[in-house]
Amino acid sequence: MSDPRPVLVVTSLHDPTADVVISELHGRGVPVVRLDSGDFPASLSVEAEITERGLRGRLLTPSRTADLANVRALYYRRPSGFAFPYLDEQDAQFAVTQARYGLGGVLASLPGCLYVNHPHRIGDAEFKPAGLTAAAEAGFLLPPTLITSRPDAAREFIKAHGAVIYKPLWNPVHLIDGVSSVVKVAEVAEVDITNDVAGTAHLFQERVPKVADVRVTVIGGEVFCVRIDSNLLDWRTDYSQLTYTPVQAPLGIRPALHRYMNRFRLVFGAFDFAIGEDGRWWFLKCNPSGQWHWLEDETGLPMCAALADLLERTS
Repeated sequence: MSDPRPVLVVTSLHDPTADVVISELHGRGVPVVRLDSGDFPASLSVEAEITERGLRGRLLTPSRTADLANVRALYYRRPSGFAFPYLDEQDAQFAVTQARYGLGGVLASLPGCLYVNHPHRIGDAEFKPAGLTAAAEAGFLLPPTLITSRPDAAREFIKAHGAVIYKPLWNPVHLIDGVSSVVKVAEVAEVDITNDVAGTAHLFQERVPKVADVRVTVIGGEVFCVRIDSNLLDWRTDYSQLTYTPVQAPLGIRPALHRYMNRFRLVFGAFDFAIGEDGRWWFLKCNPSGQWHWLEDETGLPMCAALADLLERTS
């Protein structure tokens, strides 16, 4: 007998990656309820009762209803934020917080649900200092890194390490002509550091002399490694210059990946590494909500099937 419990896919309206996962699940006969938390309360509603027997209730979209006590898995894909444009600023702020801690709290408390990933764990892992610290503890090789608001500290770091790059501590993705775009990583010199650095926190990192990059996508117990060749400091700035080759991870990388994932209790992660001139892999970051489907198109690696297996709870 097929399992009637649905998979919740929490994402924005336009998400091609979610589309292909939902199509794969539909092809397997797995019920899916897609929703965007940003649709609350206009076209999404919730009723949740918490008793001594736990949480129960319903989520209702215009076309689907989900029994909160019987969700098998939740795929969390950066939904749009709550918004109440018809309210004045003070009332809207109140409504947003109630929605976040109300509906958001319900979605984070589903009994027996597999989260890919849990929204709270995503939030934890998105802090770069926490991610870099966890990477060091997991056994990855890391470039020397400084986080500072002191211009003198930045200059001293550059003087000590020579080739240094600047990275934003948070870099939201924007779509430009259908292509993901982010703030560029840039090399900086001492003369580039002004007193404006004192205005907020900045991340500086020694530049790794690299021959290529690697994107490693971890989906449950599956690990997919793709070498990305280009002549770019940051390969995300021009996808037309990239070539892709599936590769195997060096000895020691896979155990470190799983140590890192366990640290944040993640079941999905998109890791970026730089391959140094000596062949060693240098950890750069892990995105707990990273993109992956374009790599399947480029390489044929069965990532969508692996993710569907995870959500279907067959792996």
